[in-house]
Amino acid sequence: MSAPATAPLLNTPLNALHIELGARMVPFAGYSMPVQYPAGLMAEHQHTRQAAGLFDVSHMGQLKLIGPDAAAAFESLMPVDVIDLPVGKQRYGLLLNDAGGIIDDLMFFRVAQNEIFVIVNGACKVGDIAHIQARIGQRCEVIPMPDHALLALQGPQAVTALSRLAPGVEKLVFMTGGNFAIAGCDCFVTRSGYTGEDGFEISVPAAQADTLARALLAQPEVKPIGLGARNSLRLEAGLCLYGNDIDTTTTPVEAAIGWAMQKVRRTGGARAGGFPGADKVLAQLDNPASLTRKRVGLIALERVPVREHTELQSLDGQKIGEVTSGLLGPTIDKPVAMGYVLPAHAALGTRINAIVRGKAVPMEVSAMPFVPTNYYRG
Repeated sequence: MSAPATAPLLNTPLNALHIELGARMVPFAGYSMPVQYPAGLMAEHQHTRQAAGLFDVSHMGQLKLIGPDAAAAFESLMPVDVIDLPVGKQRYGLLLNDAGGIIDDLMFFRVAQNEIFVIVNGACKVGDIAHIQARIGQRCEVIPMPDHALLALQGPQAVTALSRLAPGVEKLVFMTGGNFAIAGCDCFVTRSGYTGEDGFEISVPAAQADTLARALLAQPEVKPIGLGARNSLRLEAGLCLYGNDIDTTTTPVEAAIGWAMQKVRRTGGARAGGFPGADKVLAQLDNPASLTRKRVGLIALERVPVREHTELQSLDGQKIGEVTSGLLGPTIDKPVAMGYVLPAHAALGTRINAIVRGKAVPMEVSAMPFVPTNYYRG
């Protein structure tokens, strides 16, 4: 029997530019994406921490929800406060299934009273848009934006580089945004990102993406950065990767992202519950002792990288969990990881073992982020 045909990889609007810049391209979320450029992952990671890195994240899904009921409708899908989000502000959200499992994590922005801009993960976007359309398409317009690219400019000098091209962006603070003309391109800019550093995400019409990217790369602070460094940066920042650290089998409470649920949506709040899986999620929030596992940060006490799917054991050899993301953290120069363990082993400072090629590597449960975040809050 012949193997099933795989769909050809899609290209982002910056594909030709990546190849011109010498990127090593790999399949990711159905796209051909740059994993690294000739400088290499370590140099790209350090450049983003010290100056400014430009990431192509055009594989992500972008959509708009429009109508007087859009906020209330969207809130019905998530354990997050959408209704009270002011115009001009952004928030992190979680689409949940009826069992309280995470369908996707996302960012949403209140553009106007009747308009919400949403960014979802690339590998999930087709399913997410179908889910949103099926659940709330009768209450508001759900408008996908496949004709838009998304660029992320990240690092302590991102504001220096971007404000040279778009005066006024320096006035934005973390999780705010607005419309800006940059190098003649019509851009929607938010001060946010996925690296733990200060920076910006820029939505731009696909036809203008190459012009925008070249204008940004012409700034002396900016270098192109691939998916490899994006992964190491977000892990050092303690940020979850959908499909690795969170998925439909994990709830927000197990994933230790209950902070994303505002008081108004929790037990006793004015709009408590009313989201998929609410009974389970609120019961876990109200009674942490009911949890059977918890996401934790881990630092290896030996210089041995501990990768995803590595088994975690108690000191007496019992299986207590599994690593979901792990690598050698370039900034702290130590192996870092996150994973799920039994709650009895989740306290900070707890010693456990990771089993790497049959050998026990000692690890310690650590606070996240592993590297302090540098978000600009004004």
